[in-house]
Amino acid sequence: QVRLVESGGGLVQAGGSLRLSCAASGRTFSNMGWFRQAPGKTREVVAHINWITLSTYYAESVKGRFTISGDNAKNTVFLQMNSLKPDDTAVYYCAARVTSSNNDYWGQGTQVTVSS
Repeated sequence: QVRLVESGGGLVQAGGSLRLSCAASGRTFSNMGWFRQAPGKTREVVAHINWITLSTYYAESVKGRFTISGDNAKNTVFLQMNSLKPDDTAVYYCAARVTSSNNDYWGQGTQVTVSS
């Protein structure tokens, strides 16, 4: 059974920082990453990392402010978010892709609120 457990969301003032964590279990994963969904908007990718190539991807809106990292052996991924803006307010979801099936799994989401 695949399980993703997120932590680290909260309320922060603009310009502040937060660090999200996600631990996945139950399978071997090729990719892990973060998505977010703001009220009234569709879910969008924030950043992801490929455990095989160690390549990373960032949405243009977070480049230079967010950093994705992790531990492949522990199936754990982090998202360090600096210089946060009110536009970053959203529910952040961890996602993981199973290597053998390419099926994607999602965490329950963690709220990030940035006040102006």
